[in-house]
Amino acid sequence: MKLTLETYTAVADRAECLVTQEAMEEALERMADTLTDRLAGTDPVVLCVMTGGLIAAGRLLPRLNFQLRVNYVHATRYQGATSGGELNWHYRPSEILRGEQVLILDDILDEGITLDAIARACREDGAAGVHTAVLVEKARPHACVADVVGVVVPDRYLFGYGLDYKGYFRNVPGVFAVADQDR
Repeated sequence: MKLTLETYTAVADRAECLVTQEAMEEALERMADTLTDRLAGTDPVVLCVMTGGLIAAGRLLPRLNFQLRVNYVHATRYQGATSGGELNWHYRPSEILRGEQVLILDDILDEGITLDAIARACREDGAAGVHTAVLVEKARPHACVADVVGVVVPDRYLFGYGLDYKGYFRNVPGVFAVADQDR
């Protein structure tokens, strides 16, 4: 669903900045340091979870100073909606994971259902080890725990740094909470 310019502007104006661009960049540096300590020398396959994980991967990968390969996985529960439904697989790179260390990189740990399903699928496909990293984690119970987390924020509807609102705002520098009236 396309947003009108009027709606787009109103949502942006009413949103609350929870994490600034500077704080997000600092979080990415911390994540890179932690991942380098844990994965350097393992030659991992980094799976970017599409579409939200694209921004996180683009900002994080240049900071990882070790040998790695990049691929993607596409499984989603949202499909442009503001609440999750049934998991829908668009692409699952099964064969290339056999015997490999795998790092799953996503934008957010919300309920954890998608990340948990992707991690289980990697193990089913024969990955030697599965590691997870998320740029943003909501402060709430999850179906799984991410190994590396950039920032923890309140349980609100968010956008920015890969997180979207109805398909928009993924490119916003910072993490913002949508006003209750716009949910």
